[in-house]
Amino acid sequence: MRSSYSWPILLAVVMIGLLVALIVFWIVLTFRAWTVLAMGTVFLLLVLVGVILYLVISIKEIRLNQRQSNFIDSVTHELKSPIASLKLYLQTLSRRSVTEIQQADFYRFMLEDVERLDELINHMLDAARLGQQPVETEIRNVDLPELLTGCAETACLRYHLPTSTIELTLSPATVRARPIDVEMVFRNLVDNAIKYGGREPKVEIHSHPASGEVVMTQIVDNGPGIPASQRRRIFSRFVRLGSELERSQKGTGLGLFIVRTLVKRLKGTISVRDRVGGGGTVFQVELPTVPSAQLGTRNAEQVEIRIPQAPVQADLIPPQRSPG
Repeated sequence: MRSSYSWPILLAVVMIGLLVALIVFWIVLTFRAWTVLAMGTVFLLLVLVGVILYLVISIKEIRLNQRQSNFIDSVTHELKSPIASLKLYLQTLSRRSVTEIQQADFYRFMLEDVERLDELINHMLDAARLGQQPVETEIRNVDLPELLTGCAETACLRYHLPTSTIELTLSPATVRARPIDVEMVFRNLVDNAIKYGGREPKVEIHSHPASGEVVMTQIVDNGPGIPASQRRRIFSRFVRLGSELERSQKGTGLGLFIVRTLVKRLKGTISVRDRVGGGGTVFQVELPTVPSAQLGTRNAEQVEIRIPQAPVQADLIPPQRSPG
């Protein structure tokens, strides 16, 4: 793909060089004709600016095409893999006699594949809904600690992790927004923290009031971190760091784009930085809150909410698939 950069860049550089030479020649030739010199210089400078804009736009378009190509590759893989797996299990069940234990395993694997397809479709629908502006009747007072707790519990169930994987420290806060928008923001961030965390993921969610009527929520993971040079790119559409052929995690490159778009719609901000004192990444979201005077008397003291680690039944954990 790098070769696609070379031609527009080389063409633009040559054109810029010719224009600079033409400007110098024009100045020397019309040194004494000040009116002609001024008009010609302005005209050539406008042409030069146009060429530079052409170069910038061309590079942006090339990068967008590359990201769209990666997106198509990832979506194709995410669709074909579970479908091929479902087909294999169904063919095996229909053509061979298997034990009841093997049947149970096959049904469990097929359920995982269906959930994987369902997750992909929901992700695509979330991206499609970004263009729909919320109407006033959809706006609600969203209890942020309750929503974050629900996102954490759902993520643990989805990835078959013990509830102690996610630790929450939450203070009371209410956000005025469409509930689905706030849920999509933090669901994507929590899923991202689990998928790109360490071999044994450990996620921390901290939410507390910041300056003014703003609540600050941090999602902290224990993964390898994100290079500083890539932190702005990750919020662009279709962007996934690395090569599609070398990925160990599924995804479409839309999650963080959805997060950034919705946070801006909610008049908030999002930032990313390294975790202090060790490997990992911190995603920090700041959202405006409903003034306490509008909610009535509430306990403003910080409360710590932790999801207790419940015993996990062995028959609820799907067996690991063999590498083959």
